[in-house]
Amino acid sequence: MDMALPIEMLVDTWRAAEGAKHGQRQHILKDAARKLGVSLQTLYRELEQAGLSRARKQRADAGVVTLSREEALILSAFLMASFRANNKKLSGIEHALEVLRTNGEIMAGRVDEATGEFIPLSASACSRALREYGLHPDQLNRATPSQNQRSKHPNHVWQIDASISTLFYVPESGLEDMHPAVFYKNKPGNFEKIKRQRLTRYAITDHASGAIFCWYVAGGESIANLGESFLEAVREKPGEALYGVPFKLYYDPGSAATKTFKRFLAAMGVSPVVHGVGNSRATGQVENAHNIIETQFEVGFKYSHVPNIAWINEKARKWCKWFNATKKHSRTKRTRLAVWMTIAQEQLRLANVDVARELLTREPETAKVTDQVQIRFKGRVWDVSPVPGVMIGETLSVTVNPLKPESAFVVFYQDGEEVLHEIQSVEFNELGFEANAPVIDEEFKQPADTQLDKNRKEVQRYIYNAETDEQAELALKNKQVPFGGRIDPYKHLDNLPQAAVLPRRGTAHEATQSSRMAERVLSHAEAALQLKKELTDWSAKDYAEMARLYPAGVPETELSSLAKRLRLHVASIQVLGGGSC
Repeated sequence: MDMALPIEMLVDTWRAAEGAKHGQRQHILKDAARKLGVSLQTLYRELEQAGLSRARKQRADAGVVTLSREEALILSAFLMASFRANNKKLSGIEHALEVLRTNGEIMAGRVDEATGEFIPLSASACSRALREYGLHPDQLNRATPSQNQRSKHPNHVWQIDASISTLFYVPESGLEDMHPAVFYKNKPGNFEKIKRQRLTRYAITDHASGAIFCWYVAGGESIANLGESFLEAVREKPGEALYGVPFKLYYDPGSAATKTFKRFLAAMGVSPVVHGVGNSRATGQVENAHNIIETQFEVGFKYSHVPNIAWINEKARKWCKWFNATKKHSRTKRTRLAVWMTIAQEQLRLANVDVARELLTREPETAKVTDQVQIRFKGRVWDVSPVPGVMIGETLSVTVNPLKPESAFVVFYQDGEEVLHEIQSVEFNELGFEANAPVIDEEFKQPADTQLDKNRKEVQRYIYNAETDEQAELALKNKQVPFGGRIDPYKHLDNLPQAAVLPRRGTAHEATQSSRMAERVLSHAEAALQLKKELTDWSAKDYAEMARLYPAGVPETELSSLAKRLRLHVASIQVLGGGSC
C-alpha cells in the first residue's frame, strides 16, 4: 500500500491498544491491521512514523542487581583463575558466562513469570553486579593494604637485593654495552655465551638511616656472590656509613634460601627475614636504592673506560661514601651518614670477615666426644657438656663463631631445623691443667649427666620398678630379681612347634669308620693266650672254633664276647654228649 494510512484511524488504533488490558494489546493491533488491510509490521511502522509508538517504560528493577552474590562469586572465581602470572586476562565476562551456563554452574538470568521465557543477563549487567559486590577482577587485582614499619636503630635491619644488569657485561677487555641489536629476546643464545660475564649488582641498605652500599660481582646470583657482597658490607669502614653486623636481614625468598646461608647468618647472630613471594614492597627501600645507583652512579659507565669489576667496586665505594654523606633523606631530613653515626656501641657489632668467610666455604667439621665430655677443634679443647643430648663416644658437627673467637658452635637438628649451640673453649694453666678443674682432696665437682647417663639411670629404674635412682641402686645391691620376678626366662622353651617328628636313618661318620679300621687284630695264637686267662678248660676244640669264627684274626675288642660264646659252645656240646649216652 503506497498511501499512508489516515492519521485518524492510526490515532484510534493507538488509543485502543494503549487502553487495552494486560495481554489484549496484541489482539487489538492484529484486528486493526486486518481491518485496514495491512500487515502487522506495516501498522507498527505507520504508528512509529506518526509518532504514536509506545514509549518504553523504565524497568521497575532499573539499577537493581539481579545477579545473586553466589553466582557473582562463581563468575568472579572463574575470571580470576584465568589470569596468567603476569596478570594478563585470558577470559572475558561474555566467554565466562557462556562456559559457566553450559556447565550448569550459574543461570545469570531470570524467568518471565507471564510467558515462562528465560531472559539471560547481559555481560554488562553481570559486570555491574560484580562491581556492586566488590568481586570484579579489576577490583580484586588492586594492591592489598600496606603497613609502614619502623626499625629501632642503625644496623637493626638491613635489606639486600641483587640486580643483574641488562645494559652491561664484563669481558676481559673491560665493561661493554649489551647492544639491543645483539642481545634481544629472540636470541637467547647470545645471553648464554656471556652468562659468566654478566654484571650483577648487590645493593644493601640500612633501614633506619637509609644508607646505601653496593658491590659488583661477575655472573648471576649465587650463594658465593651473595655472601661475599654481604661480608664486604660488614667489613669495618671507619668514617663511612653502613658496616658491622646487622641484627636482622631482609632478602628475597629465591635469592639465598639455602641451608648454608641460613647457618652463616645464624653464626653471625643475624635473624633472616624472608618476605613473602610477590611482596616486593617489603624490601621497597633496597628496590629504590637500585634505581638511585643506576641513575646516579652507573650512568657514568657510558662516559668512562671501565677496565674490570675491581675498578667498578672502587668507584662504587667512593660514590656510596659521597652519597651517604651529602644527600639528605626525605624521612629524616638529615644525611644518611649523620643518622647512621647515632649508632650506639652495643649496636655496632664487628666481626672477623676472614673467619666468617669460612662459614660459606666449608662445611662444619666433625669431632668425637671424649670421656671428659670435651672435643678438639681448631687445635683447642672445647667443653660440650651443655650441648643438649651430648653422648660420650659420639661425634658432633662444629663450626666457627666469627663474632667471638673464644667460642664456637655445635650444629645439630631439632624438630627438622638446624640449630647452633654455642660452646666455650677450655682454658689451661701454666702446668697444663684445666684452669677450672677441682683441686685434689680439696674440692669435688660432679660432672653433669650426659644423655647416656640419663638413659642409663632410666633403664636401671625400670629394671627394678624404682621411682628414684637411690631405690634402684639399693635394689641392685640387695640382688633383687629384675622386673620383680614376673619374667620367666625359660618360658619360651615350652613353645615347641606342633609337628610330628619322624626318625631319620643316618650313616656312620668317617671318623667312626676310621677308628674301627685302626682297631688291633690279634693272631689266633695271641688271642688263645688271652682267652686261656678267662677259660680254665681251654682245649683244642676251642681253638678250632675260634679259628672258624675269626679266620682272619680276632679283633682285640671282641675277646670278651668270644669268651662268652665259647663257654656256650662247650656247654651245648656237653648237653648233646650227655643226651647220647
